Amino acid sequence: MELVRGLHNLRPVHLGCAATIGSFDGIHLGHQAVLAQLAEQGRERRLPVTLITFEPQPREYFAPQSAPPRLTRFREKLEVLRHCQVDRVVCLRFNSYLAGLTADEFIQRILLDGLAVKYLVVGDDFRFGRERAGNHAMLEQAGNTHGFPVVTTPTFNVGTQRVSSTRIRSALREGDLHTAAALLGRPFWMSGRVAHGDKRGRTIGFPTANIFLHRTAVPVDGVFAVEMRGLDNRPIAGVANVGTRPTVGGTRALLEVHLFDFDRDIYGRHVQVSFLKKLRAEYKFESFQMLKQQIRRDAQQAREFFRETAA
Repeated sequence: MELVRGLHNLRPVHLGCAATIGSFDGIHLGHQAVLAQLAEQGRERRLPVTLITFEPQPREYFAPQSAPPRLTRFREKLEVLRHCQVDRVVCLRFNSYLAGLTADEFIQRILLDGLAVKYLVVGDDFRFGRERAGNHAMLEQAGNTHGFPVVTTPTFNVGTQRVSSTRIRSALREGDLHTAAALLGRPFWMSGRVAHGDKRGRTIGFPTANIFLHRTAVPVDGVFAVEMRGLDNRPIAGVANVGTRPTVGGTRALLEVHLFDFDRDIYGRHVQVSFLKKLRAEYKFESFQMLKQQIRRDAQQAREFFRETAA
């Protein structure tokens, strides 16, 4: 899968593609259905499958403090897309230039001049261009003029409800990891590099792998039974806390993972942590000693969860 960063890196070899446009946060089952449809059309038309996306996402650019927490950071999104029959990801930096393009300019400079799109799939509510003036009807008109079909993304339901990133965020916020996994098609996970922390966990027999999340907002918080991948050929079970650690005066979101029956130096390793069951919310304890006692109970509860699921 090829990654093209920015309009300035588009070359003649990138002209002619079957494309879709969007944030694709989470690459959930609905997104996967769109990409499968696009891949089928790409094969029939002998066109590379191209996903056009933005960094930062438009809502993060216009209103960073109120933008919803991401389900996937950009690197995580790419990791999932490598399994989705996508040939090329074109990542456009969403800045004042891109935000200032009129809808007509967006079509001309990106879809026509930049990529020479031959087949386009977008949601019927997709808006683009300055002041969100562009819509599906405008794309259809451009497609009719320049000879490429514009197709609406299919609705994908789990149960009786449409799969959406918003629905997944709601499930995660409520601690319903089962529903989130059903909508994503996989357990919810976050990734990052193991960094040095304050090493308080070692003093109470619970050393942790500390992962800074590099997110403005995090879609989960609390204590979880988890599995970590990226260290061995098999996932390693553990218990994790996601939050600011109010008992010890923390201020920024951190993922701390205690791995069961594991004692190796893993600083600097890039790992993936899957969230399987929420055990409790994060809250402030009156003393570090009380926190220590609760951590022991959390670890025991997580171990029981893994024993039950393995039975």
